[in-house]
Formats: sequence, C-alpha cells, structure tokens
Amino acid sequence: MTETALQPQVPRAQTSSSRYRQLDLRPKPHYIRVDDLDPGDFCDVPRSLLLCGDAREALSLLPDCSVQTVLTSPPYWSLRDYEVENQIGRNDSLDSYIEKIVGAFGEIRRVLREDGTVWLNVGDSYTSGNRTYRAPDRKNRARAMQVRPPTPEGLKPKDLIGVPWRLALALQSAGWWVRSEIIWYKPNAHPESVRDRPTKAHETVFLLSKDKDYYYDVKAVRGPGGRRLRSVWELPTEPVRRSGFWEEDHPAMMPISLARRCVEITSTRDSVVLDPYAGSGTTLLAAEELGRRWIGVEIKSSFVDLIEHRMGEL
Repeated sequence: MTETALQPQVPRAQTSSSRYRQLDLRPKPHYIRVDDLDPGDFCDVPRSLLLCGDAREALSLLPDCSVQTVLTSPPYWSLRDYEVENQIGRNDSLDSYIEKIVGAFGEIRRVLREDGTVWLNVGDSYTSGNRTYRAPDRKNRARAMQVRPPTPEGLKPKDLIGVPWRLALALQSAGWWVRSEIIWYKPNAHPESVRDRPTKAHETVFLLSKDKDYYYDVKAVRGPGGRRLRSVWELPTEPVRRSGFWEEDHPAMMPISLARRCVEITSTRDSVVLDPYAGSGTTLLAAEELGRRWIGVEIKSSFVDLIEHRMGEL
C-alpha cells in the first residue's frame, strides 16, 4: 500500500491494497479513489477522497464530525434516467424518493461537524399524467425518458409537484434547521416547448444546518454594490463541453460559480467539503480551487471517470 493511501479501520483480514486505486492523471496524486466499498470506518481524511458507490453506503464509512459543509444536488425526481442500478428518482414513488434522501441525510448529519451546514439544490417537476415515458422536447433532448413514476396520490395531471419544499419540510421534521431558501435565477435558462405556462428559469437551493449556531462567513461573498448577499442569485448556466472521449458526459452540470459561492461562505481553508451525489464533480472542483479537502461520492463509474478527467484539467 502506498503512503498516500488512507488507513481504514477494518479487520486485518479485509485490509488489502487492492481496495485502492491511486490516480495516474497527475504525477503526484493528492486524492484517493476507492471503487470497492468494504465495511469499516476511515479513521481520518488526510487527503481528498473519491468514492464510487451508493451514497448511503459510502457515507457509513466516513468518520463522525469530519465534514464542515456539504454542497449537493441529488438526482431530480422523475427527470433523468442515469441507467445505473440503485439510482434514485427514476422508478421511486415520490414518497420513496424523499424517504431515501432523508435517510442518507441521517448519515450526513453524523459526519457533519457541529458547526456544519448543507447546501441542497433540488429541481422541481410536473406530474406525468400517468404517462409511462417523458416525450422528447425538441429544445432539450436530454429530457426524454422511457420510464417515469406514476402520478403521486393527491396530484392531478400537469400539476407542479413542489419537490424541493416537500423534501425540505421532511428534512426539517427529521431535525434539520432550514435556514434559507435561495432562488437560483438562470438568465440564460434553456427554452421549453410549453405554451400554457411561463418557461421555468430558476431552481431552489436550501441552506440547512445541523444546529442553530453554525459557521457562516457573511463577508466571504458580497452581492451587487457590495451589499450583503440576498436570497436571489443570478448565475448563468454554463455550456456543457462534450469531450467526445468519455462514454457519457453528465447531462446536468452545476455551474462552478454556484459551487464556489456556497463553498466559500460555509467552509474554512483546509476543511472538508462533501458531495454525496457528486455527478460531474463540480462541488469537488470548487473545493479544490479554494484550498479545501473534499469527499465525493458517485454511484456511476463513468461519471467518476469524468470527475478524474476534470480534476486533471485543473
């Protein structure tokens, strides 16, 4: 085992250097990728860590109170099919989707420091009208999906579901403080083909805390005119660069301007930033640029490869 490998607290018979694959994209790798999640706790997080696997399973390996802030965007309910086993949001009922995320947040609460916070980006969606597929949108082909959950009980065809607030209220009931609702306004929002409602041009980001007192640097990011930051953030989306090399590029990348802002406000240098649904790794890239250690968890191996590729471009 190399000196850069983490030392997990596992029975001696289970310890094996094959658990770790040191990265070869840099001459001196500064983070560790783990593809096989064996039982046992990591005794420390001396280097950044990239885990390939289920979020809740991976979180159970991490030490208590090891993370200062979390920035994450779980798969949105009924909007994407990532074609991987155990994904959330595709076949789950709405209640099951919320229950699974709240369950994962129980582990997040354990690994979070007492002064810790979570930035949670969640997209909303409309009921399917009991269609079993999502029809292609000529202005956004990635929205097509062959499988969709049925319309939740109590809702009607074409209803806006209110997923972000349903999830926030469930987390509040589980003991989290809901400290702020951020409206992320996208001035360059993607057009939609709908003709009976306004085109959606925003998403919701919640600031959650583990306790009523937590770390928040009010001076880290200022709004227009040097004023204190308001709760509407105008941040354009960023074009997805199609690499042509990867089997699959991520269809819904968070802009790094949003990630930097969140990481700067609620973490200190050399603290640990966590994203349990890492996707294309934007949270991790922002943490790296700002001098933070990071932990990323992603269930789809091709997306983990994409994260490594993006890290190699820094």
